[in-house]
Amino acid sequence: MLETMNAEMDIGTNKKAFQINLDIKKYGTFAEIGAGQEVARRFFHVGGAAGTIAKTMSAYDMQFSDAIYGPAERYVSRARLQTMIDHEYCLLLERLDQKLGDERTFFVFADTVAARSFKQHNESHGWLGMRFQAETRGEPSQIIIHVRMLDEANVDQQEALGVIGVNLIYGAFYYHQPEKLISSLQENLAPERMQVDMIKFSGPAYAGVDNRLMSLQLVSQGLTNAVMFTADGESVQPADIFHKKTIIVERGSFRPVTYATNDMLDGARADVLRQTGVT
Repeated sequence: MLETMNAEMDIGTNKKAFQINLDIKKYGTFAEIGAGQEVARRFFHVGGAAGTIAKTMSAYDMQFSDAIYGPAERYVSRARLQTMIDHEYCLLLERLDQKLGDERTFFVFADTVAARSFKQHNESHGWLGMRFQAETRGEPSQIIIHVRMLDEANVDQQEALGVIGVNLIYGAFYYHQPEKLISSLQENLAPERMQVDMIKFSGPAYAGVDNRLMSLQLVSQGLTNAVMFTADGESVQPADIFHKKTIIVERGSFRPVTYATNDMLDGARADVLRQTGVT
């Protein structure tokens, strides 16, 4: 049964990768750090990748990574992913736009991932991003997601990462409705293998998209149990926001917010400030 499921997963994922390889307009860069180069590997494996992949990059060593992308406080983070995308996209245009810009639409796929290792068993998670042109020499659009990898074995996490990476690239190219793209992220993957708990769309292809509603789509479509966004509507990943911060959580429906609700929060805040010595 497991072998049948894996075979079906490979067929579905490889079919998507091969369709992209056959699309003569798509051309770009893959930059992957952590969990191998599983997304690019899928495109090489199915054949025809020379027409799709301009460059693959994998700067595992921190000193190499810093030399290419600049220093980072955390290497598996949204900020690091954005730096990777920005750097690789600028290089792509600098080196290829004059020659191929009239006939090709350029893209950059990047990920930075902390997969399970022999030495550490921390949470396995990663950031994936896709920047792409919808038309030749057009302004690019971008999708960023955060994933939690739930497989126990490193090799299984690599496999799942390759699948969801192909799904993200395929969805960016061919699914123009964000809801459809979200529903496709776990295609060819069992739900218990991967969660997507943050997504953000930006750029001309997604003008008018409300990322708060897209975050809620992750919950309603079963990709995660909870999402977070700021008061001004910015989609965020909770671990990024709460990193090295003291937080206060109060459960409730808050319909409406009552004096008792405020009293509990005020009391908790005063207690935290007293314990931490913050004034």
